[in-house]
Amino acid sequence: MKKPLLLLCLAGVLFLALAAQNAPGATSASTHSQQQGVTYRFSMNVHSSNTGHSVLGKPTITAAFVNRVLAAAHSPAAGTGQDFYRLSLQYGIDDVWPLAFFHHESDYGKTGEARATDSIGNSRCITTRPCIDQDRGGYAQMWNWTDGIVQWYVLIRNLYINTWGRSTVESIIPKYAPSSDGNDEQGYINALVSDAAAYHAGEVLP
Repeated sequence: MKKPLLLLCLAGVLFLALAAQNAPGATSASTHSQQQGVTYRFSMNVHSSNTGHSVLGKPTITAAFVNRVLAAAHSPAAGTGQDFYRLSLQYGIDDVWPLAFFHHESDYGKTGEARATDSIGNSRCITTRPCIDQDRGGYAQMWNWTDGIVQWYVLIRNLYINTWGRSTVESIIPKYAPSSDGNDEQGYINALVSDAAAYHAGEVLP
């Protein structure tokens, strides 16, 4: 009699478990939540990273806003906002970051090598462009500011992200501007993050 009784108990437990899983309000790996008439999807498989500020994504600032920033700063690259935005869509890199890099590297093209190279990131020499100022390590001279913006997106996407797997500001800077070259890596990171936050708040940083 003990064996049939045990089987009966196991069957009862299985029935209760199945009933609970199908009951209203039961949760699964992918569930929905209703709030104020809007359906939100949640998945336990969603990847969440807290390792840094990712540069990946669609544009988070508009071409018009970039143009406002560059015009207010009297940048020689004024009017290229659409290039920042278009290339952001093409390469999957949020356009807030190249603008922040441009600000930090050369005050939007008004200082340093950028005045001669039309490079938003002060890129070092590459085989497809003239190399100037080799006594100072050499810098790539772009055809124009649009070309300089293109080359920054190509560099970050193809080399830093696709080849080296560096997709956050915190992982890019130690390679992009290493302390071994006399750079303040943390200061650079802080400046980029601060600029991005300001742009997202609608602040025009001259």
